[in-house]
Amino acid sequence: MSSSAVGVVQEFMRAFRAQDRAAAERIMADDFVFTSPQDDHIDKATWLERCFPTAGHFSSPAQTLQIIPIDGLVLHRYEYAVDGILWRNVESLEVRDGRVHAVEVYFGGSIGRVGG
Repeated sequence: MSSSAVGVVQEFMRAFRAQDRAAAERIMADDFVFTSPQDDHIDKATWLERCFPTAGHFSSPAQTLQIIPIDGLVLHRYEYAVDGILWRNVESLEVRDGRVHAVEVYFGGSIGRVGG
């Protein structure tokens, strides 16, 4: 796993934040699978319909805290705010041949209020 996999993840996150669906689709592999506590191994089409439009839910764009390639994955830990409350999540992304094949999201709890 090279730093290019980290670059792919960063590009994917930028496409999500900007709600650039065409860019996101180019980065996603055809066999893309997404798993979170709310989504059980959904495919690319379902993720684009259900999850992609949720960027507007955040009060401000998520901020990367760590992004680390390890054991064939990229681990991305980030912080975001919703209605003045800060939250942290971790994602494990599988990147092969310059495309995201799988994402597993691990929801964290709230860590406090913005500015508090």
